[in-house]
Amino acid sequence: MQTVNIRANRMPYQVQEAFKTLRSNVEFSGNDMRAICVTSALPNDGKSTVSFELACAFAESGRSTLLIDADLRKSVMRRNIAGGVEFGLTHFLIGKAQFDEAVCETNVRGLHILFAGQFPPNPSELLGSKRFQSLVAQARKAYDVVIIDTPPVGSVIDAAVVSRTCDGVVLVLRDRTISYRLAQQIQTQLNQAGAKILGVVLNGVDLSSNRYYGHYYGKYYGSYYGNYGKKSSSEGSGNR
Repeated sequence: MQTVNIRANRMPYQVQEAFKTLRSNVEFSGNDMRAICVTSALPNDGKSTVSFELACAFAESGRSTLLIDADLRKSVMRRNIAGGVEFGLTHFLIGKAQFDEAVCETNVRGLHILFAGQFPPNPSELLGSKRFQSLVAQARKAYDVVIIDTPPVGSVIDAAVVSRTCDGVVLVLRDRTISYRLAQQIQTQLNQAGAKILGVVLNGVDLSSNRYYGHYYGKYYGSYYGNYGKKSSSEGSGNR
């Protein structure tokens, strides 16, 4: 099994608590929530950050967790934290690596990651293949929780394809960047794929602006979370 160090510094306490709350919300969605697909409406909404931190939150609660980077088109995790990892999801899907060879052990106890690997010419076909379905089935047996990061559903069909093998979908939206009509279209697309939408993560919210929680809460809690959303969710600028 490959090994990788994924982070040395802790997030601010307020950010950790936000992701613990998200973890609890997923847990209370049902006992059968084992494989969770995370997607976004548009690029740069922060879905890779949410996938990564949600996986860490599950692992740190004592549940064995596998994070699958299924963004085979523009993987942020491959670029930022995969380092010298030799094998990835693509290698497994085309039969060039076995499950244990492709999965990485991390320095977060209980967390393993399967990085995207090389970018293939046919990502939708690979993610819709029986080999990907068998991968998720194998992961269910080996781990308590499986988090799957997928490309934006508003751009390509990959997330809808992956959602068919998952128990639920978490949709990440960035504040003030998506229209109500587009959000409805994305909901319809996921529903037509048979996906169960667990809820929406509204990312990049500046809580200090009093729009959502009021002055006191926004000042002492939301300032960290709002800034974190703005900086870390900008996938196009090199952040997860």
